[in-house]
Amino acid sequence: MAIKKKTEKKAKSGQKGRGKKPMVMISKRGKALPAVKKRSAASKRPKQMNLSDKIRAMEEKILNEKKELTELRKKVAPEPVPEYIFKTHDGSEIKLSELFGNHRDLILVHNMGKRCPYCTLWADGFTGVTQHLENRAGFVVISKDDVETQRDFYQSRGWNFKMYSSHGSTFNRDMKFETEEGSQLPGVSAFFKDDDGRIFRAGYTNFGPGDDFCGLWHMLDLLKDGADGWEPQFEY
Repeated sequence: MAIKKKTEKKAKSGQKGRGKKPMVMISKRGKALPAVKKRSAASKRPKQMNLSDKIRAMEEKILNEKKELTELRKKVAPEPVPEYIFKTHDGSEIKLSELFGNHRDLILVHNMGKRCPYCTLWADGFTGVTQHLENRAGFVVISKDDVETQRDFYQSRGWNFKMYSSHGSTFNRDMKFETEEGSQLPGVSAFFKDDDGRIFRAGYTNFGPGDDFCGLWHMLDLLKDGADGWEPQFEY
């Protein structure tokens, strides 16, 4: 009887301690697998990113958000646009519908004219990509300078893109690139024609330092002190 009691006591003792011992897993072959250790609080913490990692992560985030922005712009209802008449450098007239050339789409830059060194900087940058743009869509630059002023300045810059004057028309104001006081605003509009030849504006946006339409600013941002107050000039 004494032996039996001791055995029962041992069994009860073993049952009490079961919850404190690590669980032993048995493989299909009958071998004991190592016990799974609990992860410490420190190991659960996310790995700290260094400055370079943060920069790369932010660059990737910005690229993804730009893609999202592009998709959002596609959801905006196209805006019907009437016909407009512009002046060419020889004084003749050209219609908005003719600016498309053989393309269904048109990229039209709203330039503030000769007085603006910033708009001139943007326009200088278009010279190198004009042929690439014209391979995909019509591409023109419009300013409200009178024909003579625009033509002389255009030639002095050595520009190669098509440029026309909206002087005397309401085009700039109707497209929201002119204030009620008559001040001009810089930017770009994208148009397209439907199968019936009707014109629509697919989207538009403004220009400004740091935007995606003038790569110079992004290069300056890489410098130790960034742009550091730099502003574009007509001559250097």
